[in-house]
Formats: sequence, C-alpha cells, structure tokens
Amino acid sequence: MPGVKVIRPNVRQLIDFPLQVGESPTWDERTGDLWLVDIMEPSAICLRASGAVEKHLMPATIGCVALCENGTVVLVALQNGVYILNPRTGALKLLCDPDDGRADSRLNDGKVGPDGCFWIGTRDEATPQTGNARLYRVKPDGSFDTILDGDMKTSNGLAWSPDGRRMYYSDSSGPYVNVFDFKPEVGIAGQPISEKPRRFHDFTFDEGRPDGAAVDADGFYWIAGQGGGRLNRFSPDGEMLEAYLLPAKAPTMPCFGGPDLSTLYITSLSTRDGCAFQHGSLYAFDTEVRGLVTYRFCL
Repeated sequence: MPGVKVIRPNVRQLIDFPLQVGESPTWDERTGDLWLVDIMEPSAICLRASGAVEKHLMPATIGCVALCENGTVVLVALQNGVYILNPRTGALKLLCDPDDGRADSRLNDGKVGPDGCFWIGTRDEATPQTGNARLYRVKPDGSFDTILDGDMKTSNGLAWSPDGRRMYYSDSSGPYVNVFDFKPEVGIAGQPISEKPRRFHDFTFDEGRPDGAAVDADGFYWIAGQGGGRLNRFSPDGEMLEAYLLPAKAPTMPCFGGPDLSTLYITSLSTRDGCAFQHGSLYAFDTEVRGLVTYRFCL
C-alpha cells in the first residue's frame, strides 16, 4: 500500500453471539448505550451501559437504527418503512414508507443529518443489480423527499464533516465515495445538498467495498473496507492516509463512542472464504482521535 500507513490496532471482540449481517453501530453519548442491527436476523440490538443486552426482533429486514432527540424512542428502517421503536415496550409505529414497496429494493444505510432529518438510502436487490438505488430524506412529520434516484446500486457511507457543510456518500457496488456540499442552515424546508457531487475516491479490490462510515472531530473520513478486512482513513481532500487491519474479513461500519468518543466500534458480517467461515460480530479499538456526537432525529 504505497503511501498508506498500515496499522494493526489492538482490537477486542465485544459480543459472544453471532451476527449474520451486523450494521449501523450508533453510540448514545447521553446513556453510554451502543445500538446496532443484524440486517438478516432481523433485529435491533442495544448493548446497555449496565452490560445488559437487549434484542428487539423485527417483523421485516432492517437496514439501520438512529437516535431521536426525545431519548425515549429510536428510528429503525425496515423493508416496509421507517418506524419509531419504543425500546421499553417493543412497540413499533410507522412513520413513513418512502420506498413504497418497490420491487428489488430495501432500505439500507441511514443516518440523521445536521438538518435534523433522517437520510436513508436503498440497496438494489436485483440479480444482477440494475442501478435502482435511491437516497431519501425523511422529515420529522413523516414527509420525505427523494434526493437521489437511479444510477446507483448500494447506498452507503453517509457521514458529515464537523461543520456540517460536507456530506459523504458511497456506492458500495460502485465502488466509490462521492462528496456533496451541504447547507445545514436551510433546515427542514430547504434543499441542503448540491446538485452535483464530486468524486472523493474510487476503491480497488484490496481496499475493500466502501461500506458504512464515520467522521472524526478533525474532519477525517473513516470507511469500512468490506471484504478487505480493514478500515480506511481519508483526509478531507481525499488522500487515503491509514489502513487499520481488522480480524474481521468483512467489516461493515464504524462509529465513535466511549466516554470521550475515542473508541471505534465496528460491526461485521458473516463470510465464507473457501472452507473457512467467520461469523459477523462487533469489535472495538481505542484511537488517538475523537469522534463527533451523533445527530438526533427531531421528533
């Protein structure tokens, strides 16, 4: 990896149960809880600060989870819509269904942006993929906009710069990352992203498929190299600086957490390489940088 610093961090495995497709780790800085999902089980999982593990089985495939401002409920993106989950009762309430049952499509990677809206992309489930992926922006009242439509296969890699003025977005099947100018000041009513993105990076096979991502407090972009067994860290100008090698062949998404936001949590999916099978899991390692507090949906 010419010019890229290869780092082997001191990684620890945090759970003793397998994940089929682990995704969407999300740190709650108010409680010290860590949320994640298993797409195919399907379930939303909360690792409580107390050490308790709560698993909420879902009625349909789940793509991701997001925190809400009121702190009592979370958002979950399922095959058949975006729902509000009450972790205390397990009750689900439909907020909206932006994908409206489209064939060969499901909700995938999603995060709350600096505008207080839930940005949720889809994955093209056709074989072979046809490029039908979309990106939606869901507002607190349940209304939504279609932001990107078509010529994409697997929406992923959502993250924002520390000042909220840049939005990263990957197509895992591209495989590439694009960056959009973002205007958080327009709020819910306006159109916050630029019409045309700029290419940030095209990925090689060894770098892995660009999956889920996070941004640190210095504005550096961390993205899982799924299939490459690594996290890739980029400078804001698109230079790959570091590759963090992981025990998981297929990491799916990082997030920053811990008391000072300097711990990286990474989910992974199950893989088979010849006769060798590896379950998906949840890993963590400590870093010398800090992350950003997660945006919350303004219910």
